[in-house]
Amino acid sequence: MFRLIISAIVLIACNDHAPINQATRKDTVVVNKTADSTVINISKETLSLNTKSQAVKLHPVPVVLAKGDSFSLNIPEGYRLSIAAEGLKRLRFLAKSPDGRLFATDMYDRSDNHKGRILIFENWNDSTKKFEKTTVFLDGLHNPNQVAFYKDFIYVAETDRLSRYIYKQGENKPSDTGNVLINFPSYGLGYKYGGWHLTRSITFHNDKLYVSIGSSCNACIEKEEIRASVLEMNPDGSEVKYFARGLRNSVGLKWIGDEMWGTGMGRDLIGPDKPEDLFHKIERDGYYGWPFYFQYKKKVYEDDQFKDSVKAAWVKKPPVAFLGFKAHSAPLGFDHLKNFDDTVLNNSILVCLHGSTSVWRQRGNAIVKVENNNNYTEIVSGFLTGKTEEGRHGRPCDILMKDEHSFFFTDDLNGVLYYLWK
Repeated sequence: MFRLIISAIVLIACNDHAPINQATRKDTVVVNKTADSTVINISKETLSLNTKSQAVKLHPVPVVLAKGDSFSLNIPEGYRLSIAAEGLKRLRFLAKSPDGRLFATDMYDRSDNHKGRILIFENWNDSTKKFEKTTVFLDGLHNPNQVAFYKDFIYVAETDRLSRYIYKQGENKPSDTGNVLINFPSYGLGYKYGGWHLTRSITFHNDKLYVSIGSSCNACIEKEEIRASVLEMNPDGSEVKYFARGLRNSVGLKWIGDEMWGTGMGRDLIGPDKPEDLFHKIERDGYYGWPFYFQYKKKVYEDDQFKDSVKAAWVKKPPVAFLGFKAHSAPLGFDHLKNFDDTVLNNSILVCLHGSTSVWRQRGNAIVKVENNNNYTEIVSGFLTGKTEEGRHGRPCDILMKDEHSFFFTDDLNGVLYYLWK
């Protein structure tokens, strides 16, 4: 029997009018009822994304970590690679501050803990391509997955809450104690059971804040409607609404132009190759399948386990995602290389495939370019050299474009920040 921890949010599944409680307000905000049909957003900004399939020739470069591990990573010809920072713990997502500094989250390890930190990488040495200083901006955090900046604030997404702090240019510590905008449920089944998705991801667009909350389990009918969803709210945490549902664990979430895109991980325990992990456009009032449907080879199937289950009014057969990754690839962070100085990578989307906890599957552990016709091409590989954990030298988590000829990416297994440049 699993012991359930009473959450600050109590939401009843299948109740379209369930309120989402906010930590900073005495009243509650009612989630708007979702229409049965998906609302198709017409983009105000039209982007020509580079999804053309093009061969990328890779070459090996030696990597030697301070902790003693040595291996080779395969990167595109004409590029070079450096270790920009290392000696960290579970280095996760990157964000650039308004004053141009590089921030990152460090979740400490894979346990449920309050040892997480927000880091600032400082004193960039362009000769060595390394940061000479790492500063702790905040610590003692509950599994911080991501930070984001909006106007005069830095937003911090932890497992059980979303907070914001006043941000002043150049400061190395917050000037206030922070303000909790909304609380989230923080319990779930452990990794062994394919659940307990404890990360929270955030993104901004058109003066609105969006937060993704993963499911509490591998595949189940949630008791709390907030699970497996993306919320929309004002930057102060008011007027909370459901933006999208049926997203089992959308860790990567980002607006490209006027379109929201996200990575998604399919459920476990169906088979070695299905369902696929996904990269898809996420639209307002959209439903994306979990737990009732899954995708495999550009087709959507009904999950037999929940075929006869009672479904909420907003549940419907989801659209086919733009791209399906191999099952257990675990796509996480991604970035759009807008105006990048490379005809192959310019305006492309690169996704970090974190890799399976079952190393023998040999899935993921690479950075790939999103392409048409359900294809993708490796841009950085070599993190996995065997079928056991001893042969895994890193797990890519997030990527962030630095300028028109370079980008950073993180490895949350060894706590390394890499820099790749042309």
